Amino acid sequence: METRSAKRKKIAQILQENEAKLKLSSIDRISDLPDHVIHHILLLLPIKCVAQMSVLSKRWKFLWITFPDLDFTTLNPFPLISTKNYKKVSKFEKLRYPLSSQNMDFITQVLSIRDAKNKDIRALCFRACLSFSRLNNLVRNAIRHNVRELDIEVDTEVDTDDFFNFPRCVISSESLKVLKLKSGFRLPPSSIMRNGFQSLHTLSLSLVILYNQPSLSDLFSESSFPLLRNLHLDMCFGLIHLRVGCRALEDLNLERCYHLQGLDVCGAKIERMRVTSCFDAYCNKTWVRMNVPKLEKLIWKFNAVTDVTVFENSNLLHEASIGFFMLKEGKVNMGRLQSANDFFSGLSHVRSLALESQTIEILSKYNIIIQPFYNLKSLELHTGLKKRNVQALAFLFRCSPTLHTLILEIINDYKIERKQWNRDLWSITSTEEEQYWESQIPSLKSFLQHLKVVKIQGFLDCANEVTLAKFLLKHGKALEEMIVCSGYSNRRDSLRRQNIRSQMMGFSWASSNAKVEFQ
Repeated sequence: METRSAKRKKIAQILQENEAKLKLSSIDRISDLPDHVIHHILLLLPIKCVAQMSVLSKRWKFLWITFPDLDFTTLNPFPLISTKNYKKVSKFEKLRYPLSSQNMDFITQVLSIRDAKNKDIRALCFRACLSFSRLNNLVRNAIRHNVRELDIEVDTEVDTDDFFNFPRCVISSESLKVLKLKSGFRLPPSSIMRNGFQSLHTLSLSLVILYNQPSLSDLFSESSFPLLRNLHLDMCFGLIHLRVGCRALEDLNLERCYHLQGLDVCGAKIERMRVTSCFDAYCNKTWVRMNVPKLEKLIWKFNAVTDVTVFENSNLLHEASIGFFMLKEGKVNMGRLQSANDFFSGLSHVRSLALESQTIEILSKYNIIIQPFYNLKSLELHTGLKKRNVQALAFLFRCSPTLHTLILEIINDYKIERKQWNRDLWSITSTEEEQYWESQIPSLKSFLQHLKVVKIQGFLDCANEVTLAKFLLKHGKALEEMIVCSGYSNRRDSLRRQNIRSQMMGFSWASSNAKVEFQ
């Protein structure tokens, strides 16, 4: 039996353990962390919360003053409402997107504290509605604090159609590594920008007004941007000719330059290139030259076919996504047909290729001859299975003799009349589509011996779709998997769909290892 003294000792021991646990739980472990670790944690919080935490202690006040990443984009959500449109919007929109005068005062106050303590800024990001002079003052202040990353999106706060002038103080900055500027602004003359940006490795410019200097043939050069690795130009209005020749450049992104007529890209280190919604389709003298021997990924979408294309082969090209178009009206420009042919010749070593519907339409309509893709392993096609497009598909299959994976996304154009699959499983007679595919067997021999995976998306159980799936099952000797993803259809068609699926499972299969999955 336990004695009273033993009980007292046990109770005292429990009290001591509880007191120790209480002291342990009250320890401020976060404050014991190094400054750079706490800065990284605070980066996950809105900046106003970080500022409010500065009142906790002297340590936290110091952490706020030395906080290197000033991201003010959490102050005012996007999109912003400018002063000239502020009176026209509803009360709900005013509450949701208020004007940023108070927030700009907060930004100015934060930067003034930095002035007193002389602390550097690693990153400054903000989106606001402000005047020319205020923008320039903020940028100059950031440059004085050796800012390394500057991300700005602004709108004017005055009722004017004028544009911003490019902040010239950033040109000579030795600390700036990343510059992202989005606003309706004008670039200074190339003579001023040349020999600047010696430390910049990332540049993103959006909404650039270039009507007064439509050619940027001498700006993006080795002398102006010796260390530039990433370049993004978006909505450069009035830009007609562009030359990019930065030797260190690895990633080029060009978007919505609708007035562009000539593009010259020369880069020994460019690995990724994206050009979308560019080139003037109504101009008769458009051209493109690309000398990018180390290109690995190319995205070329919504671009008009140019009159002249010079595209040097890249043996390293791994992935390409192509979607260009030609105007339907007027006579066919034979130069542009040859240009499209030359463009595909530059893709001869690609391993993964995706073609948009308009590109396939051009191939089928104008019978453009392209060289085989001997390295191609994955082919993704976006198209409607019209009769003419079926011939283009057969042509692309012939050009892909070692293809491993075929992804076919069927575009459902409801203006096109579709034939329903109404044949019986044991019917001997063959349709015109089946006869066509059977006639292609000799030229598709290598294709059918290598194809292993087929995925058909947007499948509506129509005759041409079922016929193609039947042909691939019947003659695909190496086929391992076919995935059929149904498109939109009425519930009333569910019984017919089930019957067609049953028929497909009963088709003759060339590969005993093939599996068919319906989704």
